[in-house]
Amino acid sequence: MPESNLQNLFPVAGQIPKEYDLTQPIEQKEYLVNGEMRQWKGKTQDVWSPIYVKTDKGYEQKRIGSYPITDAADAMEVLYAGVKAYSNGRGEWPSMTVAQRIECVEKFTQKMIQKRDEVVKLLMWEIGKSLGDSQKEFDRTVQYIYDTIGALKDIDRTSSTFLIEEGIIGQVRRSPLGVVLCMGPFNYPLNETFTTLIPALIMGNIVLFKPPKHGTLLHYPLLEAFKDSFPAGVINTLYGRGNSIIPQLMESGKIDVLTLIGSSKVADKLKKMHPKVNRLRAILGLDAKNAAIVTESADLESAINECLLGSLSFNGQRCTAVKIIFVHKSLANQFNAGLAKKIESLKLGMMWEPGVQITPLPEPNKPAYLTELIEDAKLHGAKVMNEHGGENFKSIFFPALLYPVSSKMKVWHEEQFGPVVPVVPFENLDEPIDYIHESSHGQQVAIFGTDVNQISELIDATVNQVSRVNINAQCQRGPDSFPFTGRKDSAEGTLSVTAALRSFSIRTVVATKATQSNKDIVNAIVENQQSNFLSTRFIL
Repeated sequence: MPESNLQNLFPVAGQIPKEYDLTQPIEQKEYLVNGEMRQWKGKTQDVWSPIYVKTDKGYEQKRIGSYPITDAADAMEVLYAGVKAYSNGRGEWPSMTVAQRIECVEKFTQKMIQKRDEVVKLLMWEIGKSLGDSQKEFDRTVQYIYDTIGALKDIDRTSSTFLIEEGIIGQVRRSPLGVVLCMGPFNYPLNETFTTLIPALIMGNIVLFKPPKHGTLLHYPLLEAFKDSFPAGVINTLYGRGNSIIPQLMESGKIDVLTLIGSSKVADKLKKMHPKVNRLRAILGLDAKNAAIVTESADLESAINECLLGSLSFNGQRCTAVKIIFVHKSLANQFNAGLAKKIESLKLGMMWEPGVQITPLPEPNKPAYLTELIEDAKLHGAKVMNEHGGENFKSIFFPALLYPVSSKMKVWHEEQFGPVVPVVPFENLDEPIDYIHESSHGQQVAIFGTDVNQISELIDATVNQVSRVNINAQCQRGPDSFPFTGRKDSAEGTLSVTAALRSFSIRTVVATKATQSNKDIVNAIVENQQSNFLSTRFIL
């Protein structure tokens, strides 16, 4: 697809379908702190869509709104609102029963559902996600919340009993950790953010929430729902530039939990800012360079289809994306030809177009970076195997299949996080195994083959290097009930429905010697429901 055709993918002014158009910019002039929508009169940050519109003056990037740029002083005010709400674990929210917190989250979810169309539209315009994928992200997030509620009920029912061991009576329940700083990613700004924010909240923690740089405005329609569903100070929002507001928060030592889905370098830097790192719980989803290994026994068609989806779903902008493919030399030509053909047939276009598969990239510098990777690979002997691969215009980038890729190239080492697909030929299984062993990343691997002996060898060689091994399937997060984590620089802590609840809480024991007088005391507390923690109440 030549550049002229790429240009024609962008809409003409006045011809965007009305049901998907943003006719007026959304100027966010308020933020949520201490239970109130605080009016903002200071500096604001313009939000630009990755969409360009054809006008008489040429191609003009669509401005879709603005949000507050707060400073360090404002951020500290937000922090102290959270600290006050937690009140050393004696605040209204951490002191509530599990049933009461669930009721608040259910109330929020119902209000959130009412904002579906607004959030979906902003997902499309802010990050260039297709209509279908935006709807799927919203609906999956809602389902995740309900699954989390169900999992918490299960945990609570299990812990609503007393244990008697070695003459000691005890009840083991989960309690909150404190104040959580929550920062989500731009690629799944709703879903991935809420997979940390919701379990943190429902376990009784206080949340300071900083929306991602790309994907900020889409959270604005939900602020009123947060305000109306939770006690004052339980969830507070942070806006502005991270390097201006986050360091002071961390240096205060009042952040108990850091949750970030993003860069390992950023995570390391933030953790080191905390004065007592041993007191800081970190729950992190970080970099990944997931490899696919296509053995000589692979079902070629299936491997090609899975690698296509794995490497290019949402333009390859997923931490779980397949980011490098090792193909046995005997299959390399067939594999490349088949994958190149599939890539060439992908539909490029705007987010609202039916069947669109490649959409504009939200990061302004990403096309230039991807071009640099391709040119570096070509310099060291690789070729672009598909027609029009690497051609780009503004924010539109045609996916590029690179072959043969070697360790001399940047794309071998760096996480491209975009539509560039590196393919490496190999003869011996030790070659992809060595790559995984030497990699600083350890999230997932995808193995393609039908030879049981080879698959077994690869499982055993990789299972202690990555956190998920996929057989004849792309790398992926779901289902949400499965553990989602990583080794090395790829993650810290485990995210999934049940595991996330455990990550954002700590097991706490109330115990006493099994004497008659102590039994009487415990029975009296339970029967009179005098403690929200020590309880045998059963949530159905």
